[in-house]
Amino acid sequence: MSLLDARTTRPLAGSPSFSLGNRLMRVTWQVAWLILCRFTPPPLHRWRAFVLRCFGARIAAGARVHASVNIWLPANLELGAGVLIGPGARLYNQGHIRIGAGTVVSQRAHLCASSHDLCDPHFQLVLRPITIGDRCWIAAEAFVGPGVTMADRAVLAARGVLFGDAEADGVYSGNPAVFLKHRELP
Repeated sequence: MSLLDARTTRPLAGSPSFSLGNRLMRVTWQVAWLILCRFTPPPLHRWRAFVLRCFGARIAAGARVHASVNIWLPANLELGAGVLIGPGARLYNQGHIRIGAGTVVSQRAHLCASSHDLCDPHFQLVLRPITIGDRCWIAAEAFVGPGVTMADRAVLAARGVLFGDAEADGVYSGNPAVFLKHRELP
């Protein structure tokens, strides 16, 4: 990743946080997604996975990504087998996002894998990877913050906002999300 030093680039004054090469790659990616995928019918998941792989995403068999999904940089994305990324989901993956097998990211959910150093007067961008385990569920319009790890089978309820790690089989809800109970799966 070509993250620039905020002391020399001054992002608060409008300068970029990433190299020119990174920015050109993202423009190319966005144009390709718009032309090749954005208006494809729902059943064309394999085609969209192919396009994502061409831009560096690591996508296992059976993963499904809807056409209206917004992905910042495919090279920072890893999807396990059978993952479903629902309509309108936003994967703001300046930092790496890994989503385990069988996980569902519902419509309009937002995963954000970066933040800024609040103690830095230059507001340095900090990449904080997100790891989502197997068979998790991130419900509609939920937000998963930078650096979060959701253990296997954890659930974040609709419109929940998760800034801390979620334990295996834990169900979380609210803003900020709090633990509600353990999920009971057969």
